[in-house]
Amino acid sequence: MSDVTQDWLGQPGDSERPDPVLAARTGAKPALPRRFYKEAGFAPAEGGFRLTLDGRPANTPARNPLLLPTPALAEAVAVEWGAQETEIDPARMPLTRLANTAIDGVASRREAVADDLCAYAQTDLLAYRAAEPDRLVAAQAAAWDPVLDWAYDTFGARLILSEGVMHVTQPPLAVQALSDAVRGVHDPFRLAALHTLTTLTGSLILALALLHGQLSPEQAWAAAHVDETYQADVWGRDEEAEARLAARRSEFEAAARTIATLA
Repeated sequence: MSDVTQDWLGQPGDSERPDPVLAARTGAKPALPRRFYKEAGFAPAEGGFRLTLDGRPANTPARNPLLLPTPALAEAVAVEWGAQETEIDPARMPLTRLANTAIDGVASRREAVADDLCAYAQTDLLAYRAAEPDRLVAAQAAAWDPVLDWAYDTFGARLILSEGVMHVTQPPLAVQALSDAVRGVHDPFRLAALHTLTTLTGSLILALALLHGQLSPEQAWAAAHVDETYQADVWGRDEEAEARLAARRSEFEAAARTIATLA
């Protein structure tokens, strides 16, 4: 088998690991690996459901078992693999990438990931408001105030609001309350999804609201992009900006779908 094939197939616990910075060292973007399997599926395994390629159990890039916690998520990941054509394109596999992150990156370093998330309690998007125009001020208030009220009712976290981009120090009790909410997420898949949602939106509170079912993915995405929507309505849409936004939304929806399959 090729090295690429061995990254995904073989016995877990192999001593040799792919070099995560190999592409950077070569100074060139590596060619996409060719599809080497006919059928993608999944099968029950200890601790969950294992992705299979032509019936063989598959691994993550770090050669850990590509083990999904629910059949719904396993099926969704298998569909991604089945949809690949002549090449395996990670850009078209957001659920797989998130699963790999949860298994290879988050499971062994939950505290570090939680610490990174907790930092967003001090800089949450929802605390920074426009001073004008009135239409944008009203749009932010309509989308964000109910979510802030929910965060206070649910976690006891009340943020101080600020106009503009000047940093405002949030009350320690609010920061601690949001941090406790993050540290209450123990499952690596949920934590990886929460991290993705938070970094894409700039709001820990929006991500927590989606995680807890307070907001739908559509509502959370719209709330995170009130400013962009306003600017597009005023100045028109930019094709490059729209393409970047579409790529980010694909990652966002994969994180939201992962959460939904874990319910």
